[in-house]
Amino acid sequence: MTVSKTKTSFYRRLYVAWLIDSGQARTVPELEAATGMPRRTAQDTLAALVELDIDCVFAQQQGERNNAGHYLIRDWGPINPQWIAAHLEPIKALLGYP
Repeated sequence: MTVSKTKTSFYRRLYVAWLIDSGQARTVPELEAATGMPRRTAQDTLAALVELDIDCVFAQQQGERNNAGHYLIRDWGPINPQWIAAHLEPIKALLGYP
């Protein structure tokens, strides 16, 4: 079965937001490790979350420099994170993620 780029892009964004919100991967290197996606794809996916009205921000660590910190989801907008949690395995399988 062929899956459209639109669907894979949408699911990738949902999964990345879920990883951040669940605390499993809150930095670009952690997202790379959790998914196997290239750094640029992880960065592009983070930047695209706003297109789904997901409010994702970078929380700079106090007193640190050079972007030390992590991402966090402040608002899911119209997305239901419980749906994502309930469908993690099919989402990961569709994306080919471990």
